[in-house]
Amino acid sequence: MNQLINNRDFKFHLYQVQEIEKLTNRDRYNEHSKETFDAVLDTAEKIAVKYFLPHNHLSDQNEPKFVDGKVEMLDDVKHAFDAFREAGFIAASTGFEQGGMQLPFSVAIAASGYFTSANPSTTGYGFLTTGAANLIDTFGNEQQKQQFLPAMLTGDFSGTMALTEPSAGSSLADITTQATPHDDGGYRIKGQKIYISAGDHNLTDNIVHMVLAKIKGAPAGTKGISLFIVPKFRLDENNQPAQSNDVSLSGLFHKMGYRGTTSTILSFGEKDDCHGYLVGQPHHGLAYMFQMMNEARLSVGFGAAMIGYRGYLESLNYAKERPQGRKPTEKDPTTPQVNIIEHADVRRMLLAQKSFVEGGTSLCFYSSSLVDDTLSAEDAHKQDAELLLDLLMPIVKACNSDYGLKANELAIQILGGSGYTNEYPVEQCYRDNRLNPIHEGTNGIQALDLLGRKAWQSNGKGLELLATKIAEDIKAASKLPRVSLFAEQLNKSLGLCLTTTQNLAKSMQVNGPEVTLANASCYLSMMGKLVYAWMWLRQGNVAETALVSETDKNELNFYNGKLQAAEYFYQWELPTAEHDAHLLNTNNKTCLMMDANWF
Repeated sequence: MNQLINNRDFKFHLYQVQEIEKLTNRDRYNEHSKETFDAVLDTAEKIAVKYFLPHNHLSDQNEPKFVDGKVEMLDDVKHAFDAFREAGFIAASTGFEQGGMQLPFSVAIAASGYFTSANPSTTGYGFLTTGAANLIDTFGNEQQKQQFLPAMLTGDFSGTMALTEPSAGSSLADITTQATPHDDGGYRIKGQKIYISAGDHNLTDNIVHMVLAKIKGAPAGTKGISLFIVPKFRLDENNQPAQSNDVSLSGLFHKMGYRGTTSTILSFGEKDDCHGYLVGQPHHGLAYMFQMMNEARLSVGFGAAMIGYRGYLESLNYAKERPQGRKPTEKDPTTPQVNIIEHADVRRMLLAQKSFVEGGTSLCFYSSSLVDDTLSAEDAHKQDAELLLDLLMPIVKACNSDYGLKANELAIQILGGSGYTNEYPVEQCYRDNRLNPIHEGTNGIQALDLLGRKAWQSNGKGLELLATKIAEDIKAASKLPRVSLFAEQLNKSLGLCLTTTQNLAKSMQVNGPEVTLANASCYLSMMGKLVYAWMWLRQGNVAETALVSETDKNELNFYNGKLQAAEYFYQWELPTAEHDAHLLNTNNKTCLMMDANWF
């Protein structure tokens, strides 16, 4: 099966719900049109099917090897990476002046969906490079930009983010990698980083690591973290790779999924000759790195939806073709079996998947439109977009990775015993997707970030903006017979979430953060269901409006499918937000009061 995503669904999200064609009225995007957007998506799909999809299972079964201090990997990965970079996708949203396509971020991330669905492991090399290049472009000095950006944007150099250490995982305050000032004006880096995706390979001439380290004498904790460019090879006067920069590969991790992306242990400065180049100001590194981390979190959320989407389509195809059993009303065992999609419980699992992956896709495209606003909208609108995007980011990353994984679990269940074998792709989808709730900040950390910080930023302006946006769509839905019922339910849920947030604000003052944040995962879950329901209301508004004048049978099926999936989410998923709210409003201490010695 070569269907990676439902193209009709993508165009529905992009053109009918988000109306991204309107972006061409803005100065940054006025050289584009719907035709150029479609051409980009068509090219992405063709490259994904031709170069990425064929070795997805092969690279899973033949993961990179650590041989004599180097990485050995399938040649197919390089062929795919080269096709990706030669088509310009590393610089898809980069400005024309730097040789990029200057596409809206919404279009660039939509194109990425094809690659991720086809082969998430190989896709990782290019997307990490884009993130590292954007970081240098935003915060690097002119010399750094001239040295590294041109080669990174063409894919001659690749990039990574090097944060995690053996004794400091998500707790970056405790990193020990040191940066010592040197007479040449640079720094010497010494330390070890682990779980560095794409940290070593043979795909590019050089690998540019964005490394977090502490300058000797820096303040303790996160306030003392600085950001450095640390290439695998130092550059000569022509900005070409020259001598080794004392960055060595110490080993590879062997992962449950995402096996085609190298996960490395990197040692910096074993010979005391690892040159690092400070990005921006000393001790501001974590703030800088958050740009790349937030880009990565949006990519993680979208990637989780796309892997979930691939599994959904595989299980849908299987359910339509696999005969087994008969309907409960059929008592004659000699009658033909029905395909399993005729069974209500299979439809339940398919509907759940549809609601998860299409809801997650909608959320990511909405968030991408906010990125486009930060890049091209008027200043007042730009500030609102930044606040709302910041609030939504933990939900995008964590809830999409939770729902995407649930979708893959259901896909396996639909295939039954076949789904549990590697002869079918859904078990790999599950293993690949299982990483997404973990990396770029575990979902528990996203929950703490949402309740402990994001909800209160700018005196709660982000949450206020979210409530206003939801209220606008509720008002629009009230005029439509079917979705007006969803609007009533969403309005109640919005009120519940706002009241619960107010109660938690009081609890923070009275009971302190330990008690209030103990159930932060419930807050993330509650807010995630609210936002997903909002995304389904937005889709429902468009679908029900379109049905009024639609006559094409395929389009009628498409729009009715949207409304049925929306109904599923409102009937089966959104009501559980009330349980989350109950635990939060009562400051439930079940987990907090569990003594470590009682386990």
